[in-house]
Amino acid sequence: MEERNELYPVFLKVNKLNILVVGGGQVGHEKLHFLFKSSPNANVEIVAKWFLPETEELAKKHGAKLTKGRYRRKYLKNRHFVVAATNDAKLNKRVYKHAKKRYLLANIADTPELCDFYMGGIVNKGHVKIAISTNGKSPTAAKRLRQFFEEVIPEDVNQMVENLNEYRSTIKGDFEAKVEQMNSITESLKVKNKSDD
Repeated sequence: MEERNELYPVFLKVNKLNILVVGGGQVGHEKLHFLFKSSPNANVEIVAKWFLPETEELAKKHGAKLTKGRYRRKYLKNRHFVVAATNDAKLNKRVYKHAKKRYLLANIADTPELCDFYMGGIVNKGHVKIAISTNGKSPTAAKRLRQFFEEVIPEDVNQMVENLNEYRSTIKGDFEAKVEQMNSITESLKVKNKSDD
């Protein structure tokens, strides 16, 4: 039987969650960069013995808290999820074990078996956001797919979404009637394939 991606995609309101990132080096910086690229107001604290200057800059720009020092279990208190992105595999594994004891979601960089979630490729066009996952198999493929979708999705898609939202607010009737009308008006967005002819 063919292996399938069983991940369930969700869109988190990370400005309302408490996130801990452990690691101030290149990997930590990349995780932070993509988190803020998608969600500029994410609520993040970064703990590390040292930070890259560009990480310090990024944290300052987005109002993230930098805590200089060794990781301690106490940093997991009142968190919703944690990202461990150090170059110390033992430390990363310790963060994971501490997170599991507290029922926290954890992402351990470059260690898919120690990840409760992946931080996939993201395409962002205003209100439209598409997340791409390769089930942890190939971040490079996710990156290429992201670039592809960024090119093919029209820039005015956000205006279309705004217009549909305004129209939706004018529709009368119950939920089912509204869904039916919205389905009818957006029917032309479906791509016809040859088997539909």
